[in-house]
Amino acid sequence: MTCKEKILSEDYIDLINYFILPQGRVEGNDDVFCYIPVNERFLSIYYSRAVLPPLEVSSYYYRYIPRLYGLMQPFAPEALDRNFDIQPLVKSGITLIQREPLSLTGRDVVLGFVDTGIDYRNPVFRRADGSTRILAIWDQSVQTGTPPDGYFYGSEYTREQINEALQAEDPLELVPSVDEIGHGTAMASAAAGSALNGGLDFLGAAPDADIVVVKLKQAKQFLRDYYMTPDDVPAYETNDIMLGIKYISSYRIPFEKPSVICLGVGSSFGEHSGSSSLSQYISSVGSEINQAVIVAAGNEGNSAHHFSGHIDAGQSIRVEMMVSENTRGFLLELWGRIPDFYSVTVRSPGGEIVPPVSGRLGQSVQYTFVYEKTKVLLDYQTIESESGNEVAVMRFEAPSTGLWTVIITREGGDGPGNVDMWLPLRQFVDGRVEFLQPTPETTITAPGFAQPPITVSAYNSRNNSFYINSGQGFSSEGGIKPDIAAPGVDISIVSGTVQGKAVVGTSTGTSLSAALAAGAAAQFMQWAVVEHNSPYVGGVAVRNYFLRGAARDSSYSYPNRQWGYGRLDMEGVFNWIAGLPAQ
Repeated sequence: MTCKEKILSEDYIDLINYFILPQGRVEGNDDVFCYIPVNERFLSIYYSRAVLPPLEVSSYYYRYIPRLYGLMQPFAPEALDRNFDIQPLVKSGITLIQREPLSLTGRDVVLGFVDTGIDYRNPVFRRADGSTRILAIWDQSVQTGTPPDGYFYGSEYTREQINEALQAEDPLELVPSVDEIGHGTAMASAAAGSALNGGLDFLGAAPDADIVVVKLKQAKQFLRDYYMTPDDVPAYETNDIMLGIKYISSYRIPFEKPSVICLGVGSSFGEHSGSSSLSQYISSVGSEINQAVIVAAGNEGNSAHHFSGHIDAGQSIRVEMMVSENTRGFLLELWGRIPDFYSVTVRSPGGEIVPPVSGRLGQSVQYTFVYEKTKVLLDYQTIESESGNEVAVMRFEAPSTGLWTVIITREGGDGPGNVDMWLPLRQFVDGRVEFLQPTPETTITAPGFAQPPITVSAYNSRNNSFYINSGQGFSSEGGIKPDIAAPGVDISIVSGTVQGKAVVGTSTGTSLSAALAAGAAAQFMQWAVVEHNSPYVGGVAVRNYFLRGAARDSSYSYPNRQWGYGRLDMEGVFNWIAGLPAQ
């Protein structure tokens, strides 16, 4: 089989590997595996399932198993054919710096999106002469074209090909890349939509930025089965996201064409400290000169999918979950801090109990109930290699309806005694599973705890209220996230095309707040790099300028778990640079 066939085949498992390949290996060519380097540390590797054990944490390192990432809202425009509302851009100070004397519109900055694709035919992504503003699309889901060099799968479409397609009677015959979901198109329009009718009909934050798009392919079925994710819910895997970021990053030209990469996908699993593979990778990318990464904080703040508790030495706590009817199954992760170690007992709604399983054994234990059809797999890794902490992955298959109880006992250790538990993204459960006593804090989705990428929560810019579903900080180890809040409620987006005209709708969620912040970052990169005012800036500098200029209310203390260091305010950023007093 070719490497492309291995990447696409369900007979091959996708893993994230850290090891250095033996000398003499030919890239992408082996009987049982092939790989694509991500950077000097990570490999996206595709290995024959025939020679590997079942997918369990105890059989693999936790870090090797790709996570599933979902969209930061189950996307559907909340209103179609609406008038464009510029208020969120005005509130963020974005329109002020678009105008003279600064005239910052993202010119010569690459704005990249790793998401559901883009409707390249829409006029909001075209120049006044009708040509495209898109430099390239890598559509991982289309296998009929030529992949980017070194990536083996998907189809790459260049600006020249897109322009040729736009002149054709049926553009999709030449460039068959579409955004069936609309999430990526919405984000790109909010961040980088062209000024239609002088900005009266539509305007993005960075209307002159160059655009690069990666359309993620759907995750393989073996991963969906492992996470028990509903088949009709969009789900994307770590490998494809990391490679998409690498692809966009390749368009950065230091001191000439900086780049801003925007992520509107997330996962609720992991330790929530920035230690995951994807978090580490975007930390590296976001630290490079002339490059910044913007991440949505996620919409899990009100989902009741996080529990945090403290256990005294030798004591136990009971954590209760309500499971609705017709729930096919779900994963639950438990994280404990070193040097403490724990045991876990599970009690079903009918009163049957899984005997205590100790984390010190680092093993997998499966239990089938006698009077219920449920199977529970407790899968331990005593020392998770990325964070060093203890993790237990509990897999509930065909769970009975009712109240489930997880009893956690602190067996030993003189650490803090703090434990955290996370359920999947809300849309990744085909029923309803909730903690009865949830903790809304530390609900920012991965990779939102990475440093120095800028993590953005959402608020309603019309009344300055925090968006109730937005993910909240801080990290599980006290790291300051989110960095900043941006408008994310009823944001004008492009929701489609009718007879060649853009249809404007509205949508809500942190992917939109991240998109506005990404457009603002493109404006700043134009001023700093393209116009040579501060040519050495990278993600750290962009973040710190944003924090210094953020709008803050006297009624809050900063940083805080919802607002970070305050509200996005580009006027405030440039007032700070100019030495003017805060407004």
